[in-house]
Amino acid sequence: MQTVEAQIVETDLRLRLFERMVILRQFEKRVYDLFLQGLVKGTSHLSIGQEAIAAGFGEAMHPTDWTFATYRGHAHTLSRGVPMAPVMAELMGREGGLMAGKGGSMHLTSVEHGMMGSYAIVGAHLPIAVGAAFSAKYRKSGQVAVCFFGDGTTNIGAFHEALNFASVYQLPVVFVCENNLYMEYTSIHDVTAVEHPAADRAGAYGLERIIVDGNDATEMYRIAQERLRWAREGHGPSLIEAMTYRHQGHSRADPGKYRPDAEVAEWMERDPIPAYRSRLESEGISAGALDAIEERVARAVDLATETAKASPAPPADLAFRDVWSDGGWQWRS
Repeated sequence: MQTVEAQIVETDLRLRLFERMVILRQFEKRVYDLFLQGLVKGTSHLSIGQEAIAAGFGEAMHPTDWTFATYRGHAHTLSRGVPMAPVMAELMGREGGLMAGKGGSMHLTSVEHGMMGSYAIVGAHLPIAVGAAFSAKYRKSGQVAVCFFGDGTTNIGAFHEALNFASVYQLPVVFVCENNLYMEYTSIHDVTAVEHPAADRAGAYGLERIIVDGNDATEMYRIAQERLRWAREGHGPSLIEAMTYRHQGHSRADPGKYRPDAEVAEWMERDPIPAYRSRLESEGISAGALDAIEERVARAVDLATETAKASPAPPADLAFRDVWSDGGWQWRS
């Protein structure tokens, strides 16, 4: 039987996980609205429906740990504690953005928060995460690199090269496959020889086969804690396959009509946020307390939106800054 203190800690943890997911959902719903208004330029890749993965790891990671994400990286950026306003401004291409408007939706980075970048090239960040983990092991810093990627990444060379290197050198890196069942427009099952594209290949690199419910924030937090501890204790890498589903198409240019209606309906019933809210209410947390969280987040999203809108467009000479590591742009040979 849990002590009263343990129950309080458990309740506080679940409320934090719920709030994290609500932040991610409300933020990205606002991004969608702003895109339709023409205020978010280019495209955007939303993770609506996948929030439990980012929330669970964001809660479990140490401040000094590193996150490496794909172009679907808004949630992972916010989950590392990056404020909403500069992320929103970055998506709008404003001077007050995280990278002064130069990065946009697919290149979010905040080194001070351990967010080491979103990467537009599929799989490009896996070897980079391995390099960071090698550095952590060499320096005995206790840091762990966590690398998030989609199911499609498992069929490219960088995935296999990164896992092999990390396993051979027993590096502190956690690979997290967010398996939402689809690549850009293609079912992962149509182009993959195994049922679980990540977990079923783990054994080839001496790793444990781990499959988790990516729509359960508590389960994601539990596995994150376990695997981060494993890495910190010097046992080497882990590969997690988190089963989830994106509610919309691959990007804002994709209506997602290739997915069967029955499949979409089934996964919508497994929406991580209302499911988690129902669980919390069944455990005795009042609807009023959960409403208050949602209302507080809504106000924060409104404020971030207005702050981002008020930020000016970046000056033209910004294009000539930070091209090279010394901050300049002129070629030297």
